[in-house]
Amino acid sequence: MDKTATAWINGFLGVLIFSGSLPATRVAVADFDPVFLTVARAALAGVLALGLLLIFREKRPAREDLVSLLIVSLGVVVGFPLLTALALRHVTSAHSIVFVGLLPLATAIFGVWRGGERPRLAFWLFSGLGSAFVAGFALSQGVSASPLGDVLMLAAIIVCGLGYAEGGRLSRKLGGWQVISWALVLSLPIMVALAAFTWPGSFTHVSEPAWLGLAYVSLFSMLIGFIFWYRGLALGGIAAVGQLQLLQPFFGLALAATLLHEAVSPWMLLVTIAVVACVAGARKFAR
Repeated sequence: MDKTATAWINGFLGVLIFSGSLPATRVAVADFDPVFLTVARAALAGVLALGLLLIFREKRPAREDLVSLLIVSLGVVVGFPLLTALALRHVTSAHSIVFVGLLPLATAIFGVWRGGERPRLAFWLFSGLGSAFVAGFALSQGVSASPLGDVLMLAAIIVCGLGYAEGGRLSRKLGGWQVISWALVLSLPIMVALAAFTWPGSFTHVSEPAWLGLAYVSLFSMLIGFIFWYRGLALGGIAAVGQLQLLQPFFGLALAATLLHEAVSPWMLLVTIAVVACVAGARKFAR
């Protein structure tokens, strides 16, 4: 399999895993405090990441890589999970799709800044059009608005785009799973301390769905998804492969239709086809 195909397959798998993150977070924050949820998921994933690094006897990253790892940690280990957890107390998962539609564009912008990539003008046209399709679809669903929730989601998209681009750039040197693992380990002492500090007095009120939500965001959203995602960004380009995030909302809808037997409207299918076309166009003009 050639490098390009490997990159897009890895990116696709990463986005597929991430598509369950916001719904799982929404379920989890119903019973968990958002701050505790953020530090607990990072601490759990950090322990697993530390185990992987020890098992495979990975060399410590160079001193010059620590700043990049800190950016990744602040962006995707702490920033995005915390800001979205806080936002989802004010807005619905459906409303958050409006902002998720901006994430590929944010990732591409930071890819130019941090990754040294130079996509052509047509790439930006396709990327912007795809973002508009996703945001327009979400708005057409009649979502509720909250100024505070919107500000939190916008901040989450900015820090996540930076964390994705920085991680994708560093993965070219260290490897995808190594980058997210070292970022998690770097933040592990603080996350464990904060988890202990924010530990609830009792878990009797926590429902089974909330526990499952915590398990999903800890294992899949915080670790496994990034193994595929960062490898895809490193091999195929941050700006190009990053456009796959446009499909994330529709993966979630497809899962809902399959598992929950929810209806899929013709409008939904048309928008999905349009977004796929935008991803293909952006890929063609990314370099």
